[in-house]
Amino acid sequence: MMNEPYGPRPGKILNPTRIMVYGVLIVAAIYYLLPLYIMITTSMKGLPEIRMGNIFALPVEVTFAPWAKAWDSACTGLYCEGLKTGFWNSVIITIPSVIVSIAIASVNGYALSNWKFKGSEVFFTILIFGSFIPFQVMLYPLVIVTRELGIFGSLWGIIFIHTIFGMPILTLLFRNYFASLPEELFKAARVDGAGFWGIFFKIMVPMSVPIFVVAVILQITGIWNDFLFGVVFAGTENFPMTVQLNNIVNSKQGVTEYNVNMAATILTGAVPLIVYFLSGKYFVRGIAAGAVKG
Repeated sequence: MMNEPYGPRPGKILNPTRIMVYGVLIVAAIYYLLPLYIMITTSMKGLPEIRMGNIFALPVEVTFAPWAKAWDSACTGLYCEGLKTGFWNSVIITIPSVIVSIAIASVNGYALSNWKFKGSEVFFTILIFGSFIPFQVMLYPLVIVTRELGIFGSLWGIIFIHTIFGMPILTLLFRNYFASLPEELFKAARVDGAGFWGIFFKIMVPMSVPIFVVAVILQITGIWNDFLFGVVFAGTENFPMTVQLNNIVNSKQGVTEYNVNMAATILTGAVPLIVYFLSGKYFVRGIAAGAVKG
């Protein structure tokens, strides 16, 4: 009996399906990474080198002056204070908006999944329906509401708006996640005499870390990258980083500084990128553990 040839079979080496999958993945990776590569390399070049026209070339002389200018002294209209003011405005807007919206939505989802009341399904349907209404439709009514509350054009106004708009989709996530947890745990806690808040803090919250991470990522990304609400509700003195980035890029004063614009864009998107890199695996775990179950 003849021995089989050593090494992997030819069919495994030239698997058309595997070649096609890897080919698609490589093309997709290049498609998404190429703009980032151009932005990073351009932000580290001086204007004379940029005028040479080869956007794919690495910097001949690396400089971080564009980054310093984008952060500290780039002009956003009448003011030349860079992105630093917008960065701190975005931090002040994002932190309370994320905390308050997640706190309220988690309690809402818990109540709708485990403490159902008469009309709870109708209430949940209306709540979810509201999350699909285009933001532009509600801009004018919200301007009126925030004006009457005396918070229009302030940081409190934009925090209020982000908190309200974050709750419907977060309530859906938490409600579906809590509904996927074993019902026996809830019933056993009720038999032991635990109440609404006792079950929530001692059982539900410790078991729901993945979905809380998902909610944090979604809110930080959505709020930090927001432009529409920032430009309408924050007021000129409280513009978030995205609005100031727009003002820097569209500011026409002399020569267009592409290196400064690229550096400003990367600085603006750094926070969501860092959040994804640090907690991406928890995001996937939270989704897989029941974030979209119902």
